[in-house]
Formats: sequence, C-alpha cells, structure tokens
Amino acid sequence: MPMLSARYVLSVTAVIGMVLGAVAAVATPVASAAPSSSHIERVVKEGPTQYAAYVHSASMRKTIKVQVLTPKAQSGPRPTLYMLSGLGEQDPQNSIWLLKTDAVRFFADKNVNVALPIAGNGSMYTDWQRDDPKLGRYKWETFLTKELPPLINARFDGNGRQGIAGLSMGAGSSLALAARNPGFYRAVAAYSGCYTTTGPAGQAYPRGIISAFGGNADNMWGPPTDPQWAAHDVLLRSGGLRGSAIYVSTGTGRSGAYDAPGFPGNSNPTDRQIVGGAIEAGSLWCTQSLQSKLSSQGIPAKFTYVNPGTHSWPYWVDQLHTSWPFIGAALNRAG
Repeated sequence: MPMLSARYVLSVTAVIGMVLGAVAAVATPVASAAPSSSHIERVVKEGPTQYAAYVHSASMRKTIKVQVLTPKAQSGPRPTLYMLSGLGEQDPQNSIWLLKTDAVRFFADKNVNVALPIAGNGSMYTDWQRDDPKLGRYKWETFLTKELPPLINARFDGNGRQGIAGLSMGAGSSLALAARNPGFYRAVAAYSGCYTTTGPAGQAYPRGIISAFGGNADNMWGPPTDPQWAAHDVLLRSGGLRGSAIYVSTGTGRSGAYDAPGFPGNSNPTDRQIVGGAIEAGSLWCTQSLQSKLSSQGIPAKFTYVNPGTHSWPYWVDQLHTSWPFIGAALNRAG
C-alpha cells in the first residue's frame, strides 16, 4: 500500500478518534520459542561505521536485519541506542532513519552504538497474540528486550547500557517498551507519537496503522475488550518509566518553512501540510496528555513543543540533534 494511503489513515484516526472495524481473520496461536537460540548469522560491513547484522530471532522464527552504527574512533565498551522507525520501512533493506537523516555522520563521533532494526509494517514493535495471515509473526518486544541486546553487546562491544528512541509509531512503542520493562532503558526518546491504547480514541491509532497494511489488530492484542490493550497503554503503565531519562517532542500541526513548496525534499507540499499537519495535531494532544499524567505522578521528563511543526522528517532530524545531549548524558552517566 502506498505510504500516502497509510498517512491518510493516520490523519483520520488522529483527528476524529474513531475505531476502525477489524474483519475477523483466521489465525494460528503462536507457541513461545526459547530466546536463548537466537543468534547473529552474519555481519556485513556497509560503510566505514555502518554494519548489517543478520539476526535469527527464535521467537519470530526468521532472520531480522539490524543495521548498526559504531563510533569512528572506538575506545572500549559503550552504550547502545535502539532507534525505531514509523509505521513502515520505505526500503526493506535500510532503516528509514538512515535514508531520511544524517544519522551516520551525526553519530560517527559519539560514544555509542546505534542499532536500527528493520521492522515489519505496522508491527507496533510488540508481541502479537497470534500470527496474522497478512503480516505474519510479530514478537518484537521479546526480540528487542531479550534476544537482541545481548547479541549486540557481545558483537559490538556494548557495555550493557541501553537507550531507545522512536518516531511516530515507534515513539509510542519506545515508551511502551520502557514502561513495560522498568529500568531496562536508561534513556527513552519519543518524537511525534501517541501513548494511550485504551478507549475508542486510543485504539483508533494502532488499529488504523495495522488496517492500512491489511492486518487485523485483533491478532495483536485481541478484541477491544481484551486486557492486553490496557497492558500496553503508556498512561496506565507510566510508573514503569520512573528512573529512565525521558525526552518527548511533538509539533503543533502548524506548517512552517520545512513544509513550503520548493523546500528541498518536499515533493508533496499538500501531504506535508494537510495530512502531516493533521497527524501532528493528534500527536500534540497525545503528548499533552502524557505530560499531564507524568507530572501528576512526579515522574521527571523533558517535553519539547515545536511550533510550527508537522509530521515530517525535517523536524525529526532537528529533534534527533536536539535530544542527543539529553540522551547521551543519561547513557554515559556512571552507576
């Protein structure tokens, strides 16, 4: 499905908060596999500081490509920052972070490994209850928190300190993974996401993403009344974020210079201004709700509101740069 169609679905769900009807599909329950059998099959060098690690996931029973950036000057064990993409990869061989940003150059002089898994479309980076006839087998929480980290640490000289960052779909997933695994991530960054998965509005966003790729969200966390929807709601599990350094940003939905016709790389100003603006307006509401929740619980977090700002890559490039000092300090802090 073209990316514009998926973005359109998200703009509708972000603005009107309606639950998309999911058509029941035949699915097969998945038996959990032992994470201990996961392993790196091979590593291919893609550039001076860029590698491709082909990782067999025991839980998903397939090989996942994980791109890894390392410092140009390596000086001993270092932390790892996991970076999650949005609703789907533009190129199945490359993280969209590497296609749309200057991440390779930006991280070359930073004391950190950066791991960029090539995720399945609409996965929500979570463990699905059942295989989906269209999307397949998704066990991303198991992969990202149990299978992958020890392999990356062993192969790329990691020191066991982890951080995670994500945009759009990956933003909500980053905070959900951190909340569900307290203390696992020293730093968490979320750019332009939504953080609740309960109620009609909260379920509309993930259901819209999954539906856009032909999947059935009931195969992920069950029907709307299944308690697994609440179990992945960041607002309900926000206590699990305590102790992690949290950075959250969003735009306001207003168009700016990056969205103007003729701006380099802006081949579709209408999409960026109208669709991207609508999605970001939804993210603004989600972010304000999260800030209110964390504030009420006394959980420290840094919130950045970008005005103007739409759901577009130039703003995320800026936020990657802006948030790094905060993330890097937490990853490299002793203790």
